[in-house]
Amino acid sequence: MNGAPSEPSTLVICCGAIANEIVSIVRENGWENIKIECLPAKLHNEPDALPEKVRAKIRAGRQRGDEVVVLYSDCGTGGGMERVLREEGVENIGGSHCYEIFTGAEQFAQLMRDEPGTFFVTDFLARHFEKLVFKGLGLDRFPKLRNTYLGHYRKMVYLVQQDNPETLKRARAAAASVGLELEIRPTGFGGYRKFLKTR
Repeated sequence: MNGAPSEPSTLVICCGAIANEIVSIVRENGWENIKIECLPAKLHNEPDALPEKVRAKIRAGRQRGDEVVVLYSDCGTGGGMERVLREEGVENIGGSHCYEIFTGAEQFAQLMRDEPGTFFVTDFLARHFEKLVFKGLGLDRFPKLRNTYLGHYRKMVYLVQQDNPETLKRARAAAASVGLELEIRPTGFGGYRKFLKTR
């Protein structure tokens, strides 16, 4: 991807939860031929539906003549995403989820060996934790549900993509709101940058 205007457009399909990171990678490399389309992050709550939503995006992009790149991992689809991407002939970035792509597979595996009871948040989830998790699970109305949902977690690991004092503040508030110790691990854009640069 060298950004030459004469090149065919490349459509990057990704989750809304990593949209800011993908936009930043594209901008820093000056890839003017890249278009980014996101599916809503809330589709992670419907993993059975997610692969077909991605398929529809792939086919719409190809009808316009775009080259298509998909930046979804399995994302809880139980192999459904890999199957769709294989059927559509689209290379898969791999991995189980964005946490693994941000940290790298080996480091993520080590994190899980060190403490299986880890709740991971990214920049996106830190910013939206109150809405998506705290209120989304009803913990604001029913605090006793905390142990039901989060009782097996021992700490929260904040995977930092971009340094931002406000996002860090939100991550600290998120950990405090559910009674978890916060650990901060800078990751940058991890495997997403590498994958796009090798296309």
